[in-house]
This record gives sequence, structure tokens and C-alpha cells, in this order.
Amino acid sequence: MYSEYQTAIYRYCNYQPRCHQEVRNKLYEIGATTPEVEEIISELISDKLLNEEAYARAIARGRFRIKQWGKKKIIQHLKQNKVSDYCIKKGLSEIDPEEYERTLVRLTTRKWEELKKERSPIARKSKVYRYMLQKGYESDLVQDLIKALEKKK
Repeated sequence: MYSEYQTAIYRYCNYQPRCHQEVRNKLYEIGATTPEVEEIISELISDKLLNEEAYARAIARGRFRIKQWGKKKIIQHLKQNKVSDYCIKKGLSEIDPEEYERTLVRLTTRKWEELKKERSPIARKSKVYRYMLQKGYESDLVQDLIKALEKKK
């Protein structure tokens, strides 16, 4: 017989992939005690409703394709949810390197064009650079791309 917590958390986990930390937080939020939380989490894992690798893969795919986040921001998000380094590495393997490069170029070029009326070239470069870092892209890749865009001018 399921407890009230199990019914709620099974529904919660069936909705979308979850990490252990999200489930743990939700269980504490609905009033479960520490021993209940650990027992329910182990049941969810054995029932294959809780899988951090699947969660990391889903997050990496979704955040990259839908929100166009860079790898650094995806890693930061996963680490905030206490996902293991192994699972983070597996999650990032879902991102196609060529698609990543195309997205990086597209976003940087679009931002560069948006700011073409910027009077100061230094301010323009700085704004594009900060925007791309905020999206989670690697600074060296962004700098190289900005240099290339500057030379095209």
C-alpha cells in the first residue's frame, strides 16, 4: 500500500525526468521525514522512475535545443541539482558538436548584427561577449568568433 507521499511523488516523477535532489526537495516540501525520503528514493530508482543519467541527458538536450544554452550553463544547472560528474558528462554527450558550433555562430552573429548601430566598437564587442557568456558558451570560442566577425567588417 502506497503512502500519501509515494502517490504524490510517483506522479511527480512520471511527469518528466527528475534528479535525486528535485525529488528529495519535493518530498521534504510535502512533509516526508528523512527515513521516508531515502526509502522512497531507493524505490523510485529500483522502479526505474528516477535515473540521473536520463535526467542529465534530457536537460542537456532540452536546454541546448530549446533555450540555446552553452555547455557551461548546462553544467552549472546540473551541478546546482547535485548531479554527479559522470552523469553530467553523459548528458553533454547528447549535444552534437557540429550543431553546437552552428548555434554558437548563429547566436553570436545575430547579436553582432543587432548591435551594429553601437557607436563604440569596444562596447559592441563587450556586449556580444557578455551576452554569449551569459548564455553559457566558452569564452575562448566566443572571443575567436568576435575577432572573425570584426575582420569581416
